[in-house]
Amino acid sequence: MFGFGASAHLAIAVLHSWQCEVYVSTRGASHRKLAESLGALWVGDATEKPPVELDRAVTFAPSGDVVIAALSSLRKGGVVAINAVHLDRMPEFDYDRLLWGERQLRSVANMTRSDARDFLDLAAKIHLQPKVTAFPLDQANEALAALKGDRVDGALALIP
Repeated sequence: MFGFGASAHLAIAVLHSWQCEVYVSTRGASHRKLAESLGALWVGDATEKPPVELDRAVTFAPSGDVVIAALSSLRKGGVVAINAVHLDRMPEFDYDRLLWGERQLRSVANMTRSDARDFLDLAAKIHLQPKVTAFPLDQANEALAALKGDRVDGALALIP
């Protein structure tokens, strides 16, 4: 996983339930600490390459640099799924080195209601326990500042 925020902290539990080894590259010491506490085998900085070639990678961070880092960490035939709804940019990259060998880029932007239902069913089956930081609705600006300042691990909820 590249980036470790609200979505990734849920995905790691799913991956563990499927008996996957999980490697995490992410910015922010608190995000790395959370990934370690949730069972990542290895945790590194945002664009740091894991110690093994990966079969698959998911990018959660909205940074094109992270997509390139994920591609460069794949074995031949591997797949990068871009989970971010928005990327800041996609930088120029060495096509022959990073896509040669049948590596693939995919987007998960087209999630369906059925996909959401399947996830909720799986979450119930594995007893998924999200880490949530709650803010009262009248503190929405403080909540946004906490997100921007990387002071929220897991998910954030505004409570009316």
